[in-house]
Amino acid sequence: MTDHLDSKIYIMHYKKGMVLKNDSLYRPLMCGNALNPEKASDNMTGDDSGDNISEKNSFFSELTGTYWIWKNTDHEVTGTCHYRRFYTVEPEPLFYRIKRFFYYPIGLAAKRYGLIYTDNVDFFSSKILNQEQLNGLLSRFDAILPQARKLRYSVEEHYRRYHDIHDLEILRSILEEKCPEYLPAYEAVLQGNRLYANNMFILKREQYQKFMPWWFGMMFEFERRIDLENYTGYQKRILGFIAERLLTVWFKKEQLNCKELQLIYFKNFKKE
Repeated sequence: MTDHLDSKIYIMHYKKGMVLKNDSLYRPLMCGNALNPEKASDNMTGDDSGDNISEKNSFFSELTGTYWIWKNTDHEVTGTCHYRRFYTVEPEPLFYRIKRFFYYPIGLAAKRYGLIYTDNVDFFSSKILNQEQLNGLLSRFDAILPQARKLRYSVEEHYRRYHDIHDLEILRSILEEKCPEYLPAYEAVLQGNRLYANNMFILKREQYQKFMPWWFGMMFEFERRIDLENYTGYQKRILGFIAERLLTVWFKKEQLNCKELQLIYFKNFKKE
């Protein structure tokens, strides 16, 4: 088994609050630190040093942190998660599996698919993916992803209902011009109902160095073809939404041997 000692999973934060993990594997990162008047605290790195796009955080969300990681670090294994979303390999406790039966009549089954939705930090913090578990997974898989969301509609219809469908037309034209070999995967993703949400991943260096230039190249080209001033409120996070679709397309096209993991979602952190 390959021992991936040089592994780092960055935890994306956007405001000061509880730092759940900060050890040899996990490193908290403040996204949009250039726009934060308080700046990152002593136990957290900001994404506004070196080569960075921290000032674009309003539109790129956690991806300003992902860009900083790409341009300013070099690890054998690189991953990202969120301050309230963490990977786990531990089986879901029986009580939480029983709770899932009640999600269906209240319409939460799809929304919480792949998530262990909890406020029990003390119990679940020890179940977050650790180095030994990561090493074991990466001896058998090329990449680790969160379980793909199961949407109620196709990815295309979902976007139409919650965003401006013209965005996907722009994205299609970019793919046609820049990398037409990805178009079959793009069409398949749009017609399907599975989406890798939250822009989270864990990748070995070789695939990571292939993915990042393609991913951000597509995002920056999309940014050049739109008027960001047209996106306000929730829609202002447009590049984050586009990135999720692009990530799903890339993994669909590359056909890596991926392991999908459940996420522990600490719902109480959202209120902080």
